[in-house]
Amino acid sequence: MRTPLRIGTRASLLAVTQSTWVKNQIERAHPGLRVDLVKITTKGDRILDVPLAKVGGKGLFVKEIEDALLAGEVDLAVHSMKDVPTELPDGLHIGIVPERETPRDAFLSVHHDSIGALPTGATVGTSSLRRKSQLAAMRPDLAIVDLRGNIDTRLRKLDEGIFDAIILAGAGLHRLGLHGRITTLLEPVQMLPAIGQGALGIELRRDDTDLLAGLQFLNHRTTAVAVAAERAFLLRLEGGCQVPIGAHATVSGETVSLTGLIASVDGTTLLKETAAGPVDRAAELGTSLAETLLARGGKAILDAVYCAGPPAAD
Repeated sequence: MRTPLRIGTRASLLAVTQSTWVKNQIERAHPGLRVDLVKITTKGDRILDVPLAKVGGKGLFVKEIEDALLAGEVDLAVHSMKDVPTELPDGLHIGIVPERETPRDAFLSVHHDSIGALPTGATVGTSSLRRKSQLAAMRPDLAIVDLRGNIDTRLRKLDEGIFDAIILAGAGLHRLGLHGRITTLLEPVQMLPAIGQGALGIELRRDDTDLLAGLQFLNHRTTAVAVAAERAFLLRLEGGCQVPIGAHATVSGETVSLTGLIASVDGTTLLKETAAGPVDRAAELGTSLAETLLARGGKAILDAVYCAGPPAAD
């Protein structure tokens, strides 16, 4: 592979930490190869005072990095898969999916040990419609407030008492060594994760076959299968509205099981279904499950919400 190898990454602490892990793995597998990080600011990083659901648009956290990849300014990109649109620019693909961190959401609170222990009217911070709807369904008495900013900013607002609790992705906290801040991890049966949550994706130019071959050691088949099922579910639903959508797949042997969610923004309607199938038909499973939920009333939920784009980044 060419040297130095340039990785395009967002400039946030979490993104740089994730990309540094990939850099170290590549340099360890290919002694003598130098890998550099190229930090790129995305639209999602610039707009911090508006809820993600109102920003809209595809690729809030990846477009500028993909532009650099297409222009030959970087050789590969490392993304959080939950931020990656299901439709990629011509000439690019997610070639490598490393082993997944936890897909679960994390509940953080200074004074309360669970969602159930929060007092009536407690303030919970999250910018995710998916989390808001599931929280509202569990505890309609809570005050759920938008929370943007990097992880340090969110933790500071919790510590200052602005929020009684906040919900973050467990994977990010794990990767930053902040395990101790997690009060409890929420099981998918309690709060279904975002599509691809906890997984990384390495995006490459399609014609860069030598680089793809050199990075195959990083690909984790089980994770790739699970993410393929989840993203096929989302692909069938995209082009709709800013609504809460979630999915979580697990793989056991040669079988993949997928649970999908479509919910109303206020959490009064939650449609959830689980299906299973062979791993070599993971994408078909995702599409089929989406069709099932659409037929059960999901289409009415999507049609009822006016918007200008697909489901927001989580």
